[in-house]
Amino acid sequence: MAHKELALDYFGRQFHCSQAVLAAFAPECGLTEEQALKLGACFGGGMRKGEVCGACTGALMVLGALYGQYDEADLESRLRANEVNVKMMERFAKVCGSYICNDLLKCDISAPEGVAYAREQKLFTEFCPTMVANAVDVLEEIISEVENG
Repeated sequence: MAHKELALDYFGRQFHCSQAVLAAFAPECGLTEEQALKLGACFGGGMRKGEVCGACTGALMVLGALYGQYDEADLESRLRANEVNVKMMERFAKVCGSYICNDLLKCDISAPEGVAYAREQKLFTEFCPTMVANAVDVLEEIISEVENG
């Protein structure tokens, strides 16, 4: 199954957007499905505060797993991770209009009224899947650029 289909499948099974994106790339990241789902569990809905969209955060976790610095002397990987981070944030915002969950949803999901509004408007079930798909598209584009020079 392609990454986007897999991410949408996870999201459709009631996992957060962050979990869905990260878990779709778990094998490439050297993670089990369980590890990816657990790692991504606290980042959905902009960390429940409407901050950075969880789909974008899940993509950033993938980029960190693939290109992040783990050796203090490896400054090249640190710079590469910084570069792909900025690309992800900027491109996601260009495609979606923002990378801030509350801005995307046009309501404040850190407040009970905002969550109620989002549910009434079916934003979590009808709008958020598009954010998951967009995050995967941007992520795959960045990975392709890094891998293919």
